[in-house]
Amino acid sequence: MRPTLPLSLLAMLVASTNAQANGRIELDQVLIQDQQQSELDAARERLHEIPGASNLVDMQRVGQGRVASNQDVLAYQPGVFAQSAGNDGIKLSIRGSGINRAPGAHGSGVYTMFDGLPLTGPGGTPYELFEPLWLSRAEVLRGANGFDQGALALGGAINYVTHTGYDAAPLQLRYEMGSRGYARRHISSGQVLGNLDYYVALTDAEYDGYQQHSSGSAKGIAANLGYRFNPNLETRFYLRYRETENELAGRLRKDQIKHDPRAANAAYLARDDSRPQPGSTWVGNKTTLFLDDDSRLEAGLVYHDFPMDLREGPMRLKVAYTDVSGTLNYLRRDTLFGHESKTTVGWRTTKHLPNSGASQFKRNGDVIGARTRDFSYQGSDTVLHMGNDLELIPDLWLTTGLAMIYTRRESDVSYPAAGGKVSQHDWDYAPRVGLRYDLNPNLQVYGNLSRSVEPPHPWSLIWSSPAVSGGQIQPIEMHNQTATTLELGARGEAAVGRWELAWYYSQVRHELLAVEIVPGIPAAEFNASPTVHQGVEAALDSVLWEGGGVGKLSLRQAYTFSDFHYRDDDKFGDNRLPGIPMHYYQAELRFDWPSGFYAGLNTQMASKVQVDYANSGHADAYALLGARLGWDSPKQDWQTWLDLRNLTNKRYAATVTPGYDDAGKDMPRMTPGEGFGVYAGVSYTLR
Repeated sequence: MRPTLPLSLLAMLVASTNAQANGRIELDQVLIQDQQQSELDAARERLHEIPGASNLVDMQRVGQGRVASNQDVLAYQPGVFAQSAGNDGIKLSIRGSGINRAPGAHGSGVYTMFDGLPLTGPGGTPYELFEPLWLSRAEVLRGANGFDQGALALGGAINYVTHTGYDAAPLQLRYEMGSRGYARRHISSGQVLGNLDYYVALTDAEYDGYQQHSSGSAKGIAANLGYRFNPNLETRFYLRYRETENELAGRLRKDQIKHDPRAANAAYLARDDSRPQPGSTWVGNKTTLFLDDDSRLEAGLVYHDFPMDLREGPMRLKVAYTDVSGTLNYLRRDTLFGHESKTTVGWRTTKHLPNSGASQFKRNGDVIGARTRDFSYQGSDTVLHMGNDLELIPDLWLTTGLAMIYTRRESDVSYPAAGGKVSQHDWDYAPRVGLRYDLNPNLQVYGNLSRSVEPPHPWSLIWSSPAVSGGQIQPIEMHNQTATTLELGARGEAAVGRWELAWYYSQVRHELLAVEIVPGIPAAEFNASPTVHQGVEAALDSVLWEGGGVGKLSLRQAYTFSDFHYRDDDKFGDNRLPGIPMHYYQAELRFDWPSGFYAGLNTQMASKVQVDYANSGHADAYALLGARLGWDSPKQDWQTWLDLRNLTNKRYAATVTPGYDDAGKDMPRMTPGEGFGVYAGVSYTLR
């Protein structure tokens, strides 16, 4: 089934837009473009005031090519590793967050928001609600730089910002198609009607997949409705609903990546593994009260329901997850002893509702057998944070902050009766101090020292347990992962273009990695011995040549160096942590003509990736080439493009899900990257 816009609504939209005169259409177009640019400029200015590294993603530029998943959104972003697993799920890692996670699983290590409201909960970050065509921009706050959002995780925070009636067109249609049955359809509408504005979008997609048995589909709706009661009070309601269904092809061995990358893992194929998602719902509200010109109060409330039906391996796992979140932020600007001061005090909490849990059944293909286990998850995260920016002297700012976090994790195996229960409660803290100095309008240097905290997921207390009693796995307790991080960097504009450079060093304790606790029992997620995460993140956007009335040639580059390793582990010494390439580089060389045509060549390069903690094997390094050409009409109403991926049909491993110690054996740890692909698209925007 594909979502369709009701005919009455479509007729109303067309009639409304057709009734506008040409002058009004052009005026609305200018107003929408100005609004989009002003919001981007405001977001860029906010990020510039943070003494640390960040990324701002403009979805207008991302939309000049295939937009299939979060991988396309986060491309060309320094410090961010985002690779697709062939479906909606991606492997996302920022500064080594979640490196042992399988792509598509509940993400960890990055606090994720929709429109400044929580998506991430105690169970991690599910991926079903990510539809990139609903977004106007994305803001990535790497490491401790998401502090004022209440983000305490090692990787920081990502805020995905949805279109509203202020930056959306009354009607937009988009269609994408391409290799291996790929198709994506999108229709949206947004308008401002006095003090009220709205945005609504319907999107569906389908694909056959690169690997055998990796087809999938998705459909969903996003909407928001805002109302300004008066200049001091405004509110906005949000809705996201999306269903996905994915066949699972499983991971391959290195030999298969080289000789038969489109094959499926034989075990997955024999069992007909799949992951239908019955439908995830995210409903939220944000209300802002401007107390005066220098202070405001923001309150948010979110309900998030995301059931899962996992048919992977010799079992079926029906999972129910429901979270409720609340946020409250007070922001104020003052003058303190003659110096400008900006203060943020915030509170957020996310709690599992009682229906969160799972039932496990035996299965033989499509035949579901007896129930073997019932268990429930209960968890909550509560964060209280306070931060201040103080201008010590002109252009020199001191940033200080302190956050307290209270976490609760409970897992209870209720069937069979002797299953066992664990309950743990922890208080932890995360201080932060930073400096930034604007040497001139085109050069800023910064540094910060911080502590991060990440609790384990409630389900890890069961699935990670090596203890067995009466034939049943017993839940166990785990420690919070913590890290102390020093970050130094600079950014600015020069003759070579807009640039940024950041270096960080993190000492991590109790990192949540896959480790073997009891010999002979398969490794699962647990607390590892001390580790180090350090790296360099760099970006450069350059205009190489510009001729009056002829066009311009530009080059954008992003490079990430990641060195993650143990610190004197009893078994692995100083081995590198597997799962992420040490060197990762992306670049695009592009020429733009004044008529709206553009053409570019792009590349992606990655060094080899270790596949286990013993460093006994690796996925090979690779270099990919691509090309893109398209046309944006001068009125910005029509847009069309051709996106060519992996021109040389390179065979490579896009992601690696680490093992513990493969002893040099070629084990199925890798997901193949997409081969040569051709994608085309067209969109029409009626202003």
